[in-house]
Amino acid sequence: MTEVVIYTDGACSGNPGPGGWGAVLIYGDVTKELHGGEPATTNNRMELMAAIQGLESLTRPAEVTIWTDSTYVKNGITTWVKNWQRNSWRTADKKPVKNEDLWRLLVELDNRYKPTWRWVKGHAGDPGNERADELARQGAVESLAGR
Repeated sequence: MTEVVIYTDGACSGNPGPGGWGAVLIYGDVTKELHGGEPATTNNRMELMAAIQGLESLTRPAEVTIWTDSTYVKNGITTWVKNWQRNSWRTADKKPVKNEDLWRLLVELDNRYKPTWRWVKGHAGDPGNERADELARQGAVESLAGR
């Protein structure tokens, strides 16, 4: 089975504000870069979109490892989501889960690809994370230009 490593990152100028997401997919000697953004969003939504877009770009089954610098994404998908689903998408204090729409998409993709989720410290020199960050910032800038 093909092994794919995905680095993801989100960025937001203001929170909420213009934001972007970036994903770097590496399989063998091939690297694919993706990015996008929205003119009015939050950092957490962009972090989620980076993971969603990275997984959605896969065209066949693969052994996937996702690296994120977002503890929100990593802890959410590996731990918190089970309780949210059990509680009808409510938090422990009975409030609606923020970004439920994106979490539902990510859960579907997580179930399909069963990736291994890894955390990487952001802005610490990891080449994949640094490139995903650059792509996310590019997505944020382009979202303001209407691209």
